[in-house]
Amino acid sequence: MQQKQSIGVMTSGGDAQGMNAAVRAVVRTGLSLGIDVYAIFEGYQGMVDGGDSIRKAEWSVVSGILEQGGTVIGTARCQEFRDFSGRLKAALNLLEHGIDKLVVIGGDGSLTGANCFSEEWPKLLKELLKTGKITKETAKAHPTLTIVGLVGSIDNDMANTDMTIGADTALRQIVDAVDSIGSTAASHQRTFVVEVMGRNCGYLALMSAIATGASWVLIPEHPPKPGWEKKMCGFLDAGRKAGRRDSIIIVAEGARDRKGNPITVQYVKDSIEKHLGVEARITILGHVQRGGSPTAFDRYMSTLLGYHAVKEALETGADKESKLIGMKENRVKVFPLMKSVEITHEVPKAIESDDYDKAVRLRGSSFGKMRNIFRTLCQSVPDPAKKNHQSFRLGVMNASWPSPGMNKGIRTAVRLGMNMGHTMLGISNGFEGLIKGNIKEMGWMEVEDWYDKGGSILGTNRKIPEDSDLYAIAKNIEENSIKGILVIGGWTGYKGVQMLQAQRKNFPAFNIPFICVPASINNNLPAAELSVGCDTALNIIVDAIDKIKHSVDTTRRAFIVEVMGRYCGYLAQMSGLATGAELTYLHEEGITVSKLMEDLKMLTAAFKKDRHTALIIRNEMANSTYTSDFIRRLFDEEGGDLFDVKMSILGAIQQGGIPTSFDRTQATWLAAEGIERLVKDVKNSKTSSSFIGLQGGKITFHDFEKMDKMVIDEHYRPKKQWWLELRDIVNTLAKPDQA
Repeated sequence: MQQKQSIGVMTSGGDAQGMNAAVRAVVRTGLSLGIDVYAIFEGYQGMVDGGDSIRKAEWSVVSGILEQGGTVIGTARCQEFRDFSGRLKAALNLLEHGIDKLVVIGGDGSLTGANCFSEEWPKLLKELLKTGKITKETAKAHPTLTIVGLVGSIDNDMANTDMTIGADTALRQIVDAVDSIGSTAASHQRTFVVEVMGRNCGYLALMSAIATGASWVLIPEHPPKPGWEKKMCGFLDAGRKAGRRDSIIIVAEGARDRKGNPITVQYVKDSIEKHLGVEARITILGHVQRGGSPTAFDRYMSTLLGYHAVKEALETGADKESKLIGMKENRVKVFPLMKSVEITHEVPKAIESDDYDKAVRLRGSSFGKMRNIFRTLCQSVPDPAKKNHQSFRLGVMNASWPSPGMNKGIRTAVRLGMNMGHTMLGISNGFEGLIKGNIKEMGWMEVEDWYDKGGSILGTNRKIPEDSDLYAIAKNIEENSIKGILVIGGWTGYKGVQMLQAQRKNFPAFNIPFICVPASINNNLPAAELSVGCDTALNIIVDAIDKIKHSVDTTRRAFIVEVMGRYCGYLAQMSGLATGAELTYLHEEGITVSKLMEDLKMLTAAFKKDRHTALIIRNEMANSTYTSDFIRRLFDEEGGDLFDVKMSILGAIQQGGIPTSFDRTQATWLAAEGIERLVKDVKNSKTSSSFIGLQGGKITFHDFEKMDKMVIDEHYRPKKQWWLELRDIVNTLAKPDQA
């Protein structure tokens, strides 16, 4: 009889929000595959201590931990593990539980230690066998130690993964804090110097600077040139003279000058007061960046990584090296662990050797791109050198329902366009404004504080032009000498542009390029895996569900939560993944009577086994007959005295709110790509219109003539939706009967 496989999971190093989601996924995936899963408490210290520090995990043990920050199984430094004798104890403790596969969630130091432990495993076995602490059978049964690493680090500093566990939540914490600081700074016209974490990585500093409209940023990868103090103060002074009421300087904790000297927030403060004669105040955010409930992204990304880590651990043979599971180009990918660590360590080496371009390049292409964009956005006026260049009149507008991040996209497009020497025209209230001629020239400082505003300041609606509107649109385009239009919006925006393109033969004024930037909370636009606004909506849903779950009392209760999305189930599925919902109903799958009865049977069995609460998420258009209220009444009636059912329809709050840090940076990136393409097309006299695609983390442009082949028009969604590939994972982790 083959011995049952065992796998261990541990968290090590600094805690990071999302670690619990990864632990939960490892435990439930392992159990669903019929293997024993052991949680190793307090990291390497628990491995060395053994005993109660290594516990078999059950399905219910990891219930309710998704929304918790930190790590419920603990993390601790362990000096003893650094010695051979300590690792010998750790190996023996693992073997006592039959563990020869480890999922380690931690930073590069923790993962390097795990890899060394794996390489040393044969030597440890030999010593344990020699001293009689294990038998030959045990040594033969566990000849290798398989290591699969997940990067738990708020710094986002590991190569071969675009995001590390905890980085998105840490960025949110920073942005929320800086938003609050910015409010008081603007009230009193003050200057604040804010220190953020990140060690030798400037990701948190740079992205938070972009997201919060900061005036200056200092990052380790690209130290400022000598004399930077006066240049910075000149920027700040110019901003004040232009009308900027607050000045925020973001300083990464690892910031250095070109001689390797640390740039501290105190030094920045002193420099400002010396050169400008104004008071500056310091805020060091500290460990608040590590705290708080994880974002929706950190929950579902960590869940996916944990799931695939178990799969990889079971598939990795004795001759394979340790692996790293990362998120690359919006997909889970597997990389050699130590190769990833080596590339990561190349960044500080490049900085030490003054090769700053290499350091930036090693952070990824988007890092350098965003750094260049920030240089323009933080200016107080457009570059005067571009005024004499070829200049065009370009329009910007929103269309469709409001989507958080639209204003950030408009701000980016206006400033980048003006910095290239062009006149930027704001078109109010979508196509309605284009019909009525609500068009005006926009100014640089007019969009100064648009970075954190929800809704659409320009105005937007769902009107699609009719035949009777076309003449007025053509007339207004001609009278305003508009050479190209950037549309930041959703389905209405896309269909409106598609209609104008189809009428070019009848209206020559439409022979200008239109570029559409995807902005929709429904995330239902063709070729765009993540639209501007969907992250904010998803986080609003997750926050609401957390509150709903916390409201449960001693009564056994199931909650039905109805979310938006129209005919696209993205918000329903991903919020279900991020909140641990037992059931999610999507229009893509539909609802049948047999499915409802099967689900009711599952819920009844779960509540009979001491379940106290259950969560059901339903997409608003999942089925026109089996509504949320129908399901509530059915389940409530059949649940009898065993459990009751409550319903919550979240409604329009999903469209509102302050945009998340992700949506702010996403809007910045996509709008920058859109305005660059628009200017290029105008310069080259191209008249074809296109919409931005974002697939696998890469920008693509698609002609509107191809749109009909890419969508299911009556259901307002693309034919291909990447997130449906995750459906099996959702079901595996949600239902204990899968185990």
